[in-house]
Amino acid sequence: MTQSSALATPVDTPDPRDEIADHIPALRAFAISLTRNVSEADDLVQEAILKAWSNLDKFQPGSDLKAWLFTILRNTFYSARRKTRREVADPDGIHAATLAVRPAHDGRLALADFTRAFDQLTPEHREVLILVGANGYSYEQAAGMMGCAVGTAKSRANRARARLGELLGLAEGEDLISDTALNLQAVAGPGGPQAA
Repeated sequence: MTQSSALATPVDTPDPRDEIADHIPALRAFAISLTRNVSEADDLVQEAILKAWSNLDKFQPGSDLKAWLFTILRNTFYSARRKTRREVADPDGIHAATLAVRPAHDGRLALADFTRAFDQLTPEHREVLILVGANGYSYEQAAGMMGCAVGTAKSRANRARARLGELLGLAEGEDLISDTALNLQAVAGPGGPQAA
């Protein structure tokens, strides 16, 4: 067989270009089943048809055109998925805004240490520090909210501050956090862990 006869298309074999349009509905249904999105499926079908059209010289006349088109579509789908596996759809830039890394200055480190220590306190101690320290309620108001005597609220606050100081490894009289960092003394009290 000569090279020219191998490239020649037999007269009784239809031109695959004429048949591609007949397979678009089936390709679209297959694409929708893969993408689960009609718009993406339409784009996928279009890309697959373009690839098939530009590579028609690789199609074996007489073989199954529909199977060949489905293979191109499937390969196009999985190639795109591999490329975009690590991409995140972020049209509003919300995800990108969270990717910024803030410098780990003293305030951030101190806040992380404080949060870990605060989480180790008992619920009663956290409650009184939040009411009195963070929200600025008086001991009388906090006692009313907690349903206990004023002396009990003061005692809990004092013990909570002392325990917080222990958990943070603060020496007696040492400030919870320096003035240049985040000011968390509202919770721990103005005099540090030993304040009442």
